[in-house]
Amino acid sequence: MRLIIVGCEYAGKTTLSEEIIKWTKNNLGGGRSFHDHFTIPNPELSKEAMDEFIKSHPQIKEMYQRFMMAHHLSPEFYKAPDHNIVGFHIEEAVYAPLYYGYGGKNSGALERAPEGQRSYWARVLDKEILDIAPDTVLILMKADADVIKSRMDENPHEYQVVQKEDVEYVLERFEEEYANSLIGRRFVLDTSRVSISDTIAEFQEKIEPLLTDQDRSRMLAHTNLWSK
Repeated sequence: MRLIIVGCEYAGKTTLSEEIIKWTKNNLGGGRSFHDHFTIPNPELSKEAMDEFIKSHPQIKEMYQRFMMAHHLSPEFYKAPDHNIVGFHIEEAVYAPLYYGYGGKNSGALERAPEGQRSYWARVLDKEILDIAPDTVLILMKADADVIKSRMDENPHEYQVVQKEDVEYVLERFEEEYANSLIGRRFVLDTSRVSISDTIAEFQEKIEPLLTDQDRSRMLAHTNLWSK
């Protein structure tokens, strides 16, 4: 599978990706974890490095993000049967102008990321993704604004990106970038009033017609193995 899961912070992307890993193992015989490290600061960094990176110049952040995403489009990643990503270019188009200091008005990386550039670049990456992996599926996760705000209060992230006063705007921007994406194989999951078990069940229902022949062969082989 080739999945890109996007949506506002606290919509449930990481939780769903963890459940999909279990589902893939149980139904397709295994798969790789999601690449979930495109939000600043990258959670793979040490706390000291994260604290320093947040304070870095917008030009440094812009370059890091650009190189990070280009790296994850390299052919090596697509040799594996699964290449699944959280956030990526859609999130970058939403968060960079608002929180990272570039891609919006008064951009701190004017040469590479003037106002509107990250949305333009997202369409460029859409085309690259479709050239490499036309079977890619784009999943928008969303929740009502009041639900997002409640989750912020109940389980605040140490390095929270989205501010409470921006929630409605951020939700709108993700809807816009999702609507404008060139990736046609797609669906939406709304986690507002449902459990994670409900969401993974909806995922299974919606991903089924989008499974590739390779996915179905893996599923059949796994079923046959465990039926013996």
